[in-house]
Amino acid sequence: MNYLFAILLPPLSILLAGRPILGILTFFIWVPALFLTGGLTHPMFILLAWFIIFEGRNRAA
Repeated sequence: MNYLFAILLPPLSILLAGRPILGILTFFIWVPALFLTGGLTHPMFILLAWFIIFEGRNRAA
């Protein structure tokens, strides 16, 4: 489910992955980036969220 959030709302996904400070910081960078670039930077944030989710699952195992 968190991977779906990573596609739609990467900052929320990062927050749910257990990285609250990084999630808030990402939100404040993500919102202006969406408007200034017209969504071209969104895939970069998706990859960041997927990496953090994957890292969290590997660290917990």
